[in-house]
Amino acid sequence: MSIRSDKWIRRMAMQHKMIEPFTDGLVREGKVSYGLSSYGYDLRVANEFKVFTNVYNTVVDPKNFTEDAFVDIKGDTCIIPPNSFALARSVEYFRIPRDILTLCIGKSTYARCGIIVNVTPFEPEWEGYVTLEISNTTPLPAKIYGGEGLAQVLFFQADEICETSYADRKGKYMNQLEITYPTI
Repeated sequence: MSIRSDKWIRRMAMQHKMIEPFTDGLVREGKVSYGLSSYGYDLRVANEFKVFTNVYNTVVDPKNFTEDAFVDIKGDTCIIPPNSFALARSVEYFRIPRDILTLCIGKSTYARCGIIVNVTPFEPEWEGYVTLEISNTTPLPAKIYGGEGLAQVLFFQADEICETSYADRKGKYMNQLEITYPTI
């Protein structure tokens, strides 16, 4: 397995629409950077957020998830309360080739503020907008900027094609168009 470079990512984005919209190069002036980097792609967070609340004293249960655990926020920024959590989605739509697996990790600008971004791998032949999990580990409110960089996607190419892809197994998070809650 090998990591793919900016040349490969650009070619796949242009010829195969692997990333839409695609920003060819890093945008950074006055923003948390996003776009094509040396060995990855810095995705942007959209301006739609679902922030955890405990108004209804809800238990978080992945087998019986209820939407009343969240407050919807739409705007250029989102304040995540201390020691809390939000869901968001990427601006970019991804189409992952059959021989590729990605890892997505938070950007250092947010990590240095105590903001942890958790995203599971994009499996071979998965496609959709990425649901992003954002944790504020600090005792202070934290601001997230919609339309700006939040995490970097690294692309790993396998030495051989997988036998069964995410699309083949009809994965439950295939073709996400919005922030997607956990399902069993």
